[in-house]
This record gives sequence, C-alpha cells and structure tokens, in this order.
Amino acid sequence: MIKIKTFFLVFIASSTFGFAQNCTCESNFQWVKQTFEENDAGFQYVIDKKGNSAYQAHNTDFLNRIKNVKSDTECTQTIYDWMKFFRSGHLSISRIDNKTPQTQPSPRQQPQTELVKIDLEKFKKEVQSKKSSDIEGIWEANPYTIGVKKLGDTYKGFIIKSSADNWKPGELKFTINADKTKGIYYLRDKSGQNINHIELIGKNYLEVGDFTLKRVSPVFEREEVIETYYEAMQAQGPFLKELNKNTLLLRIPSFNGAIKKQIDSVITTNKAKIESTENLIIDIRNNGGGSDNSFAKIIPYLYTNPIRSIRTQMYSTKLNNQRMLDLYENYEKYGIPIEEKEYLKKAYDKLNANLGKFITIQGDGSPVSINKLDKVLPFPKNIGIIINNGNGSTAEEFLLAAKQSKKVKLFGTTTAGVLDISNMYFVNSPCNEFKMGYSLSKSFRIPDMAIDEKGIQPDYFIDKTIPVYQWIDFVSDVLNEK
Repeated sequence: MIKIKTFFLVFIASSTFGFAQNCTCESNFQWVKQTFEENDAGFQYVIDKKGNSAYQAHNTDFLNRIKNVKSDTECTQTIYDWMKFFRSGHLSISRIDNKTPQTQPSPRQQPQTELVKIDLEKFKKEVQSKKSSDIEGIWEANPYTIGVKKLGDTYKGFIIKSSADNWKPGELKFTINADKTKGIYYLRDKSGQNINHIELIGKNYLEVGDFTLKRVSPVFEREEVIETYYEAMQAQGPFLKELNKNTLLLRIPSFNGAIKKQIDSVITTNKAKIESTENLIIDIRNNGGGSDNSFAKIIPYLYTNPIRSIRTQMYSTKLNNQRMLDLYENYEKYGIPIEEKEYLKKAYDKLNANLGKFITIQGDGSPVSINKLDKVLPFPKNIGIIINNGNGSTAEEFLLAAKQSKKVKLFGTTTAGVLDISNMYFVNSPCNEFKMGYSLSKSFRIPDMAIDEKGIQPDYFIDKTIPVYQWIDFVSDVLNEK
C-alpha cells in the first residue's frame, strides 16, 4: 500500500524576516519577489526554461504596474499576476485583514434591490397549473426560496422566503433577459454580478451563473441521471451509491486530510459491496487535492501490479527549513504520529546541513519508490475514474498511481497540471499585510514527464456533445459493454 509521510502535505504558515518595513504596494512586491527568488523550489527551473531576459522584461513591466495601482485589491491582483510567470498553481498571495471590524450599518444604510410587486398566492396557483417545463416557477437555492416570473421582456427572480436576515420577501434576487442569455444576480450583500450562463438542466434544475436552483413548483417527474449528477457535484464529503447491479459510484470531492476519515469510513462500510461488484466508477471531478494519505485505502481496489511513485526533492533554505522544525516541535498540533517525530528532526538536520541544495529526505534517497501489495482483488474488475480540469495536486498524484493499474481507465478532460512544483508553505510579509504561498519541492519527473501546465489526459475524452450530467452514465455504459 502506498504510504506517504504525513508531514509532506501539511500546509503551515510562518512569519518571514530581514526585510525593511516600508509598507507600500511596491515594498510588498519587492518582498514577494525577493522571498520567491530565494526560496521557491520552482524559481530557477522556470528561469532556465524561459530565460533571464524574459524574466527581467516581466519584472520591468510589473514594477511599472505596481507603481500605478490604485487600491489594495489591485495591488494584490497585480502581485499575483506577477507570480503567474512561474506557474498556474501552488502559489498564492492574499491580504491579511488587520483592520478593526466595523459596526454593522443601520437598516437605512443597507443596500437595497427592487421590490417586485406580485400577488404571491395567484402566482403560486399559476405555477402549479403549468404543464410545460421552463424557467418560470418556484425554486430553492439555500438559503432562499425564489419565484421566477416573466414581467414584460424580463424574467425576474424574487425572494419568497429567506433565512438570510438582509433579504426579505419580494426583493429582486436576479434578472434574466428574454432570450435567457444574460442577466444580473444579486449576491448575499446585494451587490450585482453579471451572469452570462443561464441553463435549464432537465426539468428540475436551473443554473444561473455559478448558482444552481432546484425546482419546487410545478412538480415534474424525477430525472435520475440528473439527480445523481447534482448529488455528486454538490456533495461536501465522499459517498458510495449503487447505479445498477453491476456498477457502483464512489464520489470523492476532495482529498483534504480533514476528510480522510470520511473516505476511509465509506470504503470500510461498503467493503463487501465493493469487493463483490464488477464495475466501480470513481468521480473526482473538481477535486483539487489535499493529502496523499487520503487515497491510501482506495489503492488496494485499483492495484494489479507494483506501483512506481516518483519522489520529490526539497529545496533547502533557512526559511524553508523552518517548516520542518515547526512540524517537529509542534507535531501534536499538526496531527503527526509521535513515531514520526524523530524522523522530522533527522529531516530538518539533513536539510539544514545542505543549504541551497535540493535534498531527498524520503526513504533511501532514491528518486523512485516501488509499492507492492500482497494480492490483486478479483473485484472490481473494471474501474473508470472521471476527471476534469478541476483536478490538481494530490488528485493528479492519485491518477498517476491509478493509471498504472490494468483495471483503470480515465474518462473526461485533461487535468489542471499543478503537481511538479508542490508542498506549499505560507509566510507573512514583514508589515503583516500579505500572506504569500510558494512551494518547497520539485519532482524528479522533471523534465522527462512534467505534469505542470500540461495536465494528465484521459483515456476516454468526453467531448462537449455529452452534457456534464451524462458523464456518469457514459462511463457506466462503457464499463458495462460486453
């Protein structure tokens, strides 16, 4: 079974040091630039690929932009855009809110939206009598119950019931134009957001921008394929569902270490069912990663032959090595078993003795680990893993292991491609205004099998002619072909 040391995927924060505390956007940018150049594991790799002259031109351009920013938000975004020169993932910048909380505005100061004047009881009766499915009706989108009615040449969504204190019955929640191509959705704080995606999914779901509404009235028949899709996409935790007598669906929305116990529990509880069912679909769409330990219990069901895992090298600097020391000194806080404590100390000592170098601290120092299990389970016989561009980091690590199985095929679209430079560390700026995330490790896959900016491709590409809510059925049909 694959066993990854817990500490590799614990994200912790630190305060940095040794930088003049002149708190302007430009000084914060210079701190980010210097800290990243000196400590990020992927910095030199990208400079070697793109060239120093491209980097210098990039810096000149962004320094000019930084000098002309007009707000804290613009400053944060500009610094983040500078960072994207290096990669699209495993880096971050965010402001630390140190301001004293302001008192809540009085009701008179609260922003307002239009009050939609409508005879609610009459509207409810009209809706109940509708025989055709369109966007008019009564919908739920927690914490709201929303009525949608066409008034003139505009569809208006208005609050019928709300558990949000600042939203009252009759207030306008969104508008949609007559041809259902665009509109405005008013967020929780009543600020307006333009929407360009309005789609009725089957008869009972309405997607308005990033929001999904479920029909309350009129009542139409349940569409099982669509219900299963939304159950999977809206799940906060893992679950297992029987699709038919030959096929199970295992949904895992995240490999976050905080839900490892839930993943393990679902697998343990359904052990007999999984080991007696021919086909298993694992849906990890939009699973952005987490901890490698979170997928350990899944591996025995995928396993057909020894799994080769490519290890990482840690970039040793004084700042980077603080993470290892913190993990050692506060192992209980991070949930690290006491038996690994001494290993952390040895890893810290090894890193500290090799400042400025890439060091392998796993196992015997080999760039590859080979994991062999005692047996191959007869069931499931066929495993389809559903993937998309929302998969990155640990989710991609899981796929690299799963792809080595003769039982497994990947279905969907190419993943995000954020894995080679990893193990994020978060540090606060000297002025304590920003928190920057950068990476401590580089994979031995580079350059021969780089994943970053490329992603992992599926064995079966699911193109746009197949709606996303039909992907599970598509995979099931393939696995059940005789």
